[in-house]
Amino acid sequence: MVKIKVCGITREEDAELLVGLGVDAMGLMFYENSPRWISLEQARTLSAYVVGRVLRVGVFVNESRARVRELIDGVGLDVLQFHGEEDDADCASFGLPYLKTVRVRGPVDGVELQARFPNACALLLDTYVEDLPGGTGKAFDWSYWPQPSTGKFMLAGGLTPDNVRGAIETVAPWGVDVSGGVEGTTRGQKDAERVARFVEEVRHVEPR
Repeated sequence: MVKIKVCGITREEDAELLVGLGVDAMGLMFYENSPRWISLEQARTLSAYVVGRVLRVGVFVNESRARVRELIDGVGLDVLQFHGEEDDADCASFGLPYLKTVRVRGPVDGVELQARFPNACALLLDTYVEDLPGGTGKAFDWSYWPQPSTGKFMLAGGLTPDNVRGAIETVAPWGVDVSGGVEGTTRGQKDAERVARFVEEVRHVEPR
């Protein structure tokens, strides 16, 4: 079954929704330039609500080691997600499973990526937009998807309840990651109907 991660959670009611839907992972944004940024105190509250039921993923962009460690210890993160220039040694040094985001703007060599990040639990492919490390709301050309795709790759970038089924049927990712595509008019606030429909669409894709 395709794994589902919903990123940029900022409210307890949205965390509750993910638990009720059986979503695999919840992304907590610690990049201060993001409209979905949350404080350590907010993250601690959300973390305590979902602990043991949804994986808690901390999202970082070129963050200091001290700050990452503070958030690991203070929030109780299960997985780390790195969107910056971090290399494999940096990402693996915290002793937790990690996702590494790759910003796609051309054909992807999956073998080369896996060689660069051998300790990643999965590689997350997102759309390249200059000066934006993620959360662009734009899909990349899915023909760029790594072939053969033998490792664990997650698809991000512009996914919505309307296109996620086609995306999965096209590229067969290990997992999908959504944020803005399941929000209403306010960034960081998830729309319950859109989240539920997104999850339903993912779960109704026929496995290859």
